[in-house]
Amino acid sequence: MRSFLLTPDPIDPSALRRELADHGCGGYATFEGWVRDHNEGRSVRRLEYEAFEPLAIKEGERILAEALERFGVEHGACIHRTGDLAVGDMAVWVGVSARHRNEAFLACRYIIDEVKHRLPIWKKEHYESGDSGWVNCERCAAEAALPAHAAHAAHAPGLVPDYSRQIALKEVGAAGQARLRASKVLVVGAGGLGVPVLSYLAGAGVGELGIVDGDRVEPSNLHRQTLYALADAGLPKATLAAERLRALNPEVELHPHSVRLDAANGAALIEPYQLVIDCTDNFTTKFLLNDLCVALGRPVILSSVYQFEGQLQVVRPDRSGACLRCIWPEATRDGLVGNCAEAGVLGPVPGVLGSLQALEALRILLDLPGQLGDELLVLDLTSFSVSRVRAPRAMACRGHACVRLAPAAAHATREAASPPEELRLRDLAEALRQGFSVIDVREPHEVEARPVRGVRARNIPLHALLAMVAGPPTPGAAPALDPSAKYLLVCASGKRSLAGVRELRARGFESVYSLAGGVTTLDTPVSA
Repeated sequence: MRSFLLTPDPIDPSALRRELADHGCGGYATFEGWVRDHNEGRSVRRLEYEAFEPLAIKEGERILAEALERFGVEHGACIHRTGDLAVGDMAVWVGVSARHRNEAFLACRYIIDEVKHRLPIWKKEHYESGDSGWVNCERCAAEAALPAHAAHAAHAPGLVPDYSRQIALKEVGAAGQARLRASKVLVVGAGGLGVPVLSYLAGAGVGELGIVDGDRVEPSNLHRQTLYALADAGLPKATLAAERLRALNPEVELHPHSVRLDAANGAALIEPYQLVIDCTDNFTTKFLLNDLCVALGRPVILSSVYQFEGQLQVVRPDRSGACLRCIWPEATRDGLVGNCAEAGVLGPVPGVLGSLQALEALRILLDLPGQLGDELLVLDLTSFSVSRVRAPRAMACRGHACVRLAPAAAHATREAASPPEELRLRDLAEALRQGFSVIDVREPHEVEARPVRGVRARNIPLHALLAMVAGPPTPGAAPALDPSAKYLLVCASGKRSLAGVRELRARGFESVYSLAGGVTTLDTPVSA
């Protein structure tokens, strides 16, 4: 037998003892907690308890089941008071019956310690001089052993998370903290945006955090990804972030996924969570997250950063709100806008946007007023200007019509039917022999620092190249580029050139290709 109960009524231990009676058990242990008349030298008049019952009962039953399995005891029970208690009232009772006394003692101690650490129960002590405010009961267990899920924090025995500063807010309170404890959030990307998001949500006591990131730490990350250290270079971000967050808050259940979210795994990764936060730096994943979350009915908080600017959007399919494609029906191609590595960024800029994402996540989880609706929040951190841009839901979006989730088979068929977009060449001379005109889409300072030798390449930065082919040609003027000619676009890594190829093909250029991997893959010598 095992049972956990919350009650506003006085506890009757004699009735509880009778329920635990078992002639096969030779050991019986109980713990009783009483309201005392003083605390830390101050006179106590009465005590008040508040609990989030659904979660407390579920967690209490789990603790009893753990005790029965771990210590091999036969029966266990716990009852905890709620409401107003007078001095001398029994606040909590734990009883265990086992075949032997040692198992009974250990199980009884385990149950009361875990109850004090893990249950969403708060107390307020009323002193002669005022009250203590609501305090998480974990603070009552400072001398107890750490719970099983916090064993890795044994270097700081007795230390437990303290949410009193946010519980003091009337908009949060004990019930709000319990809601956070019961929440499940998926964070996609553990970089410049993801680090502040993860840190603040873990610190706030969000119950479960999923972390999706397939990248490893690089020294160039550290000025904006302050969860990591220089010695972490080469380690996977997702597992490393989970390790650091466990040290920050052992109560949070963390699920690291060292993979890149894509169409094949995205739905399975998102489904267990109630809220998704996009902290990625590429448009492909952002639009995929938008589409998956709309299809699954999950809110997603999207953010992007470019140099000193950033924007924030919340997609609420659960409230029939606008989605990303209501603003941009066609996904923006990766490479058209530089990421942090290409465009540069000051560390605090993604920190500010990530902090706003975390704040908006907490507002959604706590259902606080003022949440972002059908709008974009745009920040310019050079001038500290903030704009709200109205982004209403598109008419075509009704019934998720603007979400373009194609079946995998159809996608594979289209890919197979399309000509390749990239060429792998040992040198650019081979491209010239095949009749290609080579266009270097890097910026002039990049070409000057690392020119390609041995071939004649025309330098047209990507933004200028796209501007040349935008719109109809001027009557009587020769086209800037011949749509029937063969072109090979090159850049530093192959990302910008690939984006340029896709844009040019969409504008009628059929024989344009990208150099796979960029100029760094060429055997042709490159000067520094």
